Amino acid sequence: MFNQNKIWAGLLFGLLLPAVGSVLIFQIFKFLAVLGGASGEGFTPNFRERTSVVIAIALNMIPMNIYRKRRWELSMRGVMIATVLLAFAWILHYSLLVF
Repeated sequence: MFNQNKIWAGLLFGLLLPAVGSVLIFQIFKFLAVLGGASGEGFTPNFRERTSVVIAIALNMIPMNIYRKRRWELSMRGVMIATVLLAFAWILHYSLLVF
């Protein structure tokens, strides 16, 4: 399904990977908090959430690199469109919470 040089395949993969990545990152932080290894004290409100989502969005660089090596420009374009949309959504969502 994702092994195609199509814009929709890159777009879908570029939206699903950060969603799954953010869930995994949140679960890792929750597990570390239970063990006492991660604390949110001393940080600004929503720091862990904001940072986790940025890291999840940055996970799109992995398929971008794979598609670049395969020279799949259409799939790269789809992942890039998804990344830009997610970055704008992040800015809009968290800029309203910060200011």
